[in-house]
Amino acid sequence: MTEPEPTLEALGALISQAREVALAYRRHTGRPLGVTGEVGEYEAIRLLGLKLAPVRAPGFDAVDGAGKRYQVKARCIPYGASKAQRLGSIKINSPWDCVLLVLLTEDLTAEAIWEADREAVIAALSAPGSKARNERGALAVSKFKSIGRRVWPAAES
Repeated sequence: MTEPEPTLEALGALISQAREVALAYRRHTGRPLGVTGEVGEYEAIRLLGLKLAPVRAPGFDAVDGAGKRYQVKARCIPYGASKAQRLGSIKINSPWDCVLLVLLTEDLTAEAIWEADREAVIAALSAPGSKARNERGALAVSKFKSIGRRVWPAAES
């Protein structure tokens, strides 16, 4: 028997609890708990009106109403931390149309969401140079921003 799809409100309540636990864990241990990806996925669906992809969807985490598939990456950048952060590995051999980067503050609150199209991401990952980028599919946050566009909050005109 399959479980009914959770509502956005139900997911929000769970993510709120996970945030509280993760922040308490970091206060006590100085280490992250490892919920950044789930918080980022939730923030992407909530703020951009997306829907979570089915569990274990190959290479994408969310979809929009037109069927566009998004691989979601999230980074928590603590206050005062080095800006030289990297995204997790991007699965280039999987079916997806865009990558979303959800930037979170130290308290796991969404600060900005950036989007880059498949072609731009693959071109950046294929460029000669960095072993981390070429072999592990890991782009720097600054590089991702340079090939993408901010989609939340909307850019000021």
